[in-house]
Formats: sequence, C-alpha cells, structure tokens
Amino acid sequence: MLFRRASRTSLTTAALTALAVLALGGCDSGSAAEPRSAGADGPSVIVPGAPGEANRTLSAADAAQQRADDDTPNAADIAYAHRMIEHHTQALEMTELVPGRAESTNVKRLAERISAAQGPEISVMESWLKPYVKDGGTAGHEHTAMPGMATEAQLAKLRAARGKAFDELFLTLMITHHEGAISMATDVKAQGNNVRIEEMADDVIAQQTSEITRMREMG
Repeated sequence: MLFRRASRTSLTTAALTALAVLALGGCDSGSAAEPRSAGADGPSVIVPGAPGEANRTLSAADAAQQRADDDTPNAADIAYAHRMIEHHTQALEMTELVPGRAESTNVKRLAERISAAQGPEISVMESWLKPYVKDGGTAGHEHTAMPGMATEAQLAKLRAARGKAFDELFLTLMITHHEGAISMATDVKAQGNNVRIEEMADDVIAQQTSEITRMREMG
C-alpha cells in the first residue's frame, strides 16, 4: 500500500511538473511570435510635404494609413490645382474661337460641352485653393511646363483658320490638350494626398477620355 501511494504521488508530481514546463514553453513561444513593429518590412514611400515642408519617407503601410487618416493637401495637390486652372483656361480660349470659325456642327457642339464643363471646374478649383494661396497670389507656370498646352504659334494658326481647316486643327490641338490633362490627373492621383483633388482628377480622366474618343471619331 505504501508503495502504491508513493507511486501515485510521484506520478502526480511528474504530471504537474510537465504542465508547468508546457505553460512556460507556451509563454516563451508567444513572446517569440510577437510581430515586428509596423513598417519594418515593405518598400518605403516618399511622401511630398505640404508647402514649405520637406518630403518624408514612410513605409508603404504607414503611407496608406496616413492617407486614410489625414487628407491634408500636399505640394502635389496644390500644384495640380494651379496648373489645371491654367490648363482649363487655355481650353476655354480655344473653344471661344469655335462659333465664328468652325464649319462642323459636331465641333461646335463639342466646344459647347467643353466650355460648359471646364468653366465651372475652374471655379471649383479656385475656391478649393483659397485657403492655400498667400496674399491672393497664384503660382505661374510656363505653357511648355504642362503637357498638352498649345504654343502661341499654334494658337495664332488656329485663330487664322476657317472652316474645315479650323475644325481639323482644333480637334488635333484639343486631343493633345486633353491627353495632357489626363497625364496631369494621373500624376496627382499617385502623388497627392487630398481626397477632393483625387475626385476632381478622376472626373478629368473620365470626361476627357470620353471626349478624346469622340474627337477621334470626328477627325
């Protein structure tokens, strides 16, 4: 009887010891499995700073989280609004030439649609920019610095043209102009941080892609 009791006692002690070892092992294993800090892996992303601020380098995950949490406009957003106002303004200058020079009814209708869309878009961008423009100033940009902008020589040629020649040149210049706007909108979607600017860029891409298709069918 004493032997059996001693055996049961030994077995119980051994079992408790084994459980303790397993519990400690589980704790150690949990510590070793703790995830590394966020941003330890993955490619880095250069995030443009706000006007006057330096760019920052963040992990891809941190950059995505920042975009979700804070859509404060950065330099790319503000530059896009300035540049697109000027870009749209030239498109309106071109459409203003259409009524007295174009022969094609389709070209005249297209010009009316472009004017009706881009005039209000300029007003929206100007309103959006107000908090970010100091002393009422604007950022000037050379025409050659923006994709798709017609040169002064091309505009002079357009003003001098009439009838079918005007229609053909107008469509050629406006297709290039629209392609430039789409390029700018695509760039700001990749580089900007503001949701409103991204929405405006999406509208430009959708609308002007459709108009390019229509103009190519007219040509």
